Amino acid sequence: MSTDIPESQRLSDEDVLARSSNSAYICVWPHRILQRFQPGHETTSSATVWCLFALTQAPEVQRKLREELFTISTDTPSMDELMSLPYLDAVIRETLRVHAPVPATIRVATKDDVIPLNQPFVDRNGETQDCIRISEGSLIFIPILAINRMKELWGEDSFEFKPERWESIPETVSSIPGVWGHLLSFLGGPRSCIGYRFSLVEMKALVFTLVRAFEYELAVPPEEVTKKTSLVQRPFLRSELDKGNQMPLLVKPYRRS
Repeated sequence: MSTDIPESQRLSDEDVLARSSNSAYICVWPHRILQRFQPGHETTSSATVWCLFALTQAPEVQRKLREELFTISTDTPSMDELMSLPYLDAVIRETLRVHAPVPATIRVATKDDVIPLNQPFVDRNGETQDCIRISEGSLIFIPILAINRMKELWGEDSFEFKPERWESIPETVSSIPGVWGHLLSFLGGPRSCIGYRFSLVEMKALVFTLVRAFEYELAVPPEEVTKKTSLVQRPFLRSELDKGNQMPLLVKPYRRS
C-alpha cells in the first residue's frame, strides 16, 4: 500500500474483501489471497468456455473474429492492443450478457430501506406500489442473467448471441446499474466485482490466443448441452450428467491461406 495515503482514506483487508461479490472468505491472510483469485479464475475460465461454445454456434462470428485478431502482428499482444480490437470486445460483451458465468446472487439488507421501481405494480392485495419496502436482514435475490436477457431491455432477440448488437445498443439498457458494459455480470455499486478489469483482460487474452490458433466445432448436438449452476454456470451433457461438467469440442489447428 502506498505510504502517502491518508489513514482516513485507507481500506482494511475486510473492506477490500467486502467489495467483492463473493463472500466465502476465511480469516487467514494466505488463504485470503487464494480465495481472492480462485473466484476470478473460475468465472473467467467458465465464461471463456461459453464463449467458445457460442462461437461454434455462430461460424461467421468465429471467422470474423479471427480475421480481426490477425490484424495484430504478434501472438503476444499488449493490453493496449487487446483493448483496441472492437469485435473482440463485442464478442466478450455478448458472451457475458448471454452466458453470464454467475447467473444470480443474493444480498442481505443491513438496514431497513426502500427500493424504488422503474414502473409500478399491483400487489396481491390489489394495491398499486411504486416501491418495495425491505427490512433489515431481508434477502435480496438479484437475477443477473434474467436482466441481461430481458426482452423489454434488449429486444425480441435478447436470447440470441449477436455481437453486432453492441454497435448500437438500445437506449433502454442505460438503466441497468452495472459497473461495466450495461450488464449486471459484474454487478454494480460499491459491492461490484472488484476484479472485473483483470477478468476482462484475462478473458480477452485467452480468446485471442485460442481463436487465432484453432478452429472450433461442437462435438455433440447443441441441444445436448445444458447448464448447471453451483455459484458458476458450468456445461453438462444431458445424457451424461453423472460424468460432471464437460464441453466436448472438435478442435483443429488454424492455417492461414
